[in-house]
Amino acid sequence: MAASDALKALSRAAAEAEQWLFESAAPLWATVGFRSDGMFAEQIGLDGKALALPGRLRVQARQIYAFCELGRLGWTGNWRNCAERAVGHLLERGRRSDGLFIHTFSAEGAPLDARADLYDHAFVLFSLGHAARALNRDDLLAVARSTADKLMAWRHPEGGFREGEVDGPPRRQNPHMHLLEAALALWQASSDVFWKDLASEIATLCRDRFIDSGTGALREYFTEDWRPVPGADGDLVEPGHCFEWAWLFERLDACGIADGAAAKGGLVSFARHYGLDAGRGVAINAVSVNGAVASADARLWPQTERMKAALARFRRTGAECEAQEAVAGFRGLRKYFDTPVKGLWRDVLKSAGRFVEQPAPASSFYHIVCGLAELIDTGGPFRSRPCGPCDDAW
Repeated sequence: MAASDALKALSRAAAEAEQWLFESAAPLWATVGFRSDGMFAEQIGLDGKALALPGRLRVQARQIYAFCELGRLGWTGNWRNCAERAVGHLLERGRRSDGLFIHTFSAEGAPLDARADLYDHAFVLFSLGHAARALNRDDLLAVARSTADKLMAWRHPEGGFREGEVDGPPRRQNPHMHLLEAALALWQASSDVFWKDLASEIATLCRDRFIDSGTGALREYFTEDWRPVPGADGDLVEPGHCFEWAWLFERLDACGIADGAAAKGGLVSFARHYGLDAGRGVAINAVSVNGAVASADARLWPQTERMKAALARFRRTGAECEAQEAVAGFRGLRKYFDTPVKGLWRDVLKSAGRFVEQPAPASSFYHIVCGLAELIDTGGPFRSRPCGPCDDAW
């Protein structure tokens, strides 16, 4: 039986994604975007030249993940060298004497801001899980576990975690989301039930505290006891995070870690109803919990999360409408790739339809690689993921 138009379109999108990623983006960020000291550049200008800037530790960790994932996908470039050297720099110059990690590096690669932050550590753990598998380094699993043991001191009596040495009101869902993502990666890499339990705990926190029971939307900012903060910030919803959490619940369900059926359905329904701009074909930055537009600008990263949620739902259900939505998400995303130097991206599309002219931030590559990997895995030739818990279900 001939493939449907929706499946053909999904296959074409996967092929286009792989070509751009393998032939343009990966080579550029592995050369111009990778420094001789083992650090990745924070930004590359639209002229194709890297900028000499201080570096965020979270960006280094994200790039380690991205290059390990490129290797899994089959890119034959120097992903391993980049990942190995970046891991070395992260551990040698980014790790404090107490075993936690710093916040930023100077432009020369030395420690700059030594404060420890939960969001940063979520990405350190995430990168260690992926690097342990890609580089066959079990020692990185031990580093991850010892780091997590220290983070347990940041537990909050009302659930979840404090944000470390940069902690302060309001409380946020976002670092917890990435800590769950890291826990899932490490459970797949190690089969250590500690990580499975942590992922389940955070998923429950999301269902019970982060998601508005009336609308199904994901709130962003909270008081100490996880009530929405007063005012507009307490009602703020980012459609991209709704999609991102829905994708994570799909993964958790497939692994048998958490029952997210009601949560993921409500998140996707809300984000698609209120968070998509049909005229520009993109997901916007922010709305209110009642659906009113709070910011009609559209950053790059929500486009990847829109696509990931649709792909996960397609993989579970086989529904062609989800394949169509995934392709629509990719079409929105690829608008950001139209740059003078191939392999770069624009980060912000204004409500009026114009892109902000600014350097391409390396931080977006994590979102891009994760989204395009899901597209390539789903719509392209089958590539098995490395063996680990629940890999056969995902």
